[in-house]
Amino acid sequence: MRLFAAVWPPDDVLDHLDLALAVVRRGSPSQDDGVRWSARETWHLTAAFYGTLPDAVTDALGADLAQVAAEAEPFDLQLRGAGVFAHRTLWVGTGGDVATMAGLATAARAVGEAHGAPSDPRVRHRPHLTVGRARPGARPPRRGSRATASGGRAGGPGPGRTRGGDPRELDPAEVFEQALAVYEGPTWRVDALALVASRPGEGRGGGPLYATVATYALGR
Repeated sequence: MRLFAAVWPPDDVLDHLDLALAVVRRGSPSQDDGVRWSARETWHLTAAFYGTLPDAVTDALGADLAQVAAEAEPFDLQLRGAGVFAHRTLWVGTGGDVATMAGLATAARAVGEAHGAPSDPRVRHRPHLTVGRARPGARPPRRGSRATASGGRAGGPGPGRTRGGDPRELDPAEVFEQALAVYEGPTWRVDALALVASRPGEGRGGGPLYATVATYALGR
């Protein structure tokens, strides 16, 4: 079973983000905006990724995660700001008690390693929620001048930007990052950690299908 531990924002927080992303999508100059947007039901903050583990390990892993959750106190988070990893992965960041979230992630990761999960090379001290991925080659063509070999204009602004700032001449990742750079969602109280099973390719639009295995309350 492919497993990970996560914090799931409540519906009102996801509603707020959904509206903000709808504005970004409506601002696209074409129906195909060059982004494969993640289905809303997949929006979460990963605490630890465990990969594929034997079913027999799940109960013991869950018991240790329950202990981790019991030793942590509830804390406040909000979705805040946005960015792009490797010019491809579109993410929304977090504000609030980010240090406590990072500590919870460290403890959850240690639980996985104790039960034979492969080491997760990704850094989890910057909690974020992935909302989409820019498709390769999604940068729109330049208009009105010939591109240089490096992909920019001779004597002009850098790649993806124009003198006039026309959003139609930005690639999808840049449009997203600029639109949500100062985004702030409502604050919510994080009071649970979830163990989730993932089935890649079985969800909406060919994305992953997630099923909650168990939820563990924070605090005693």
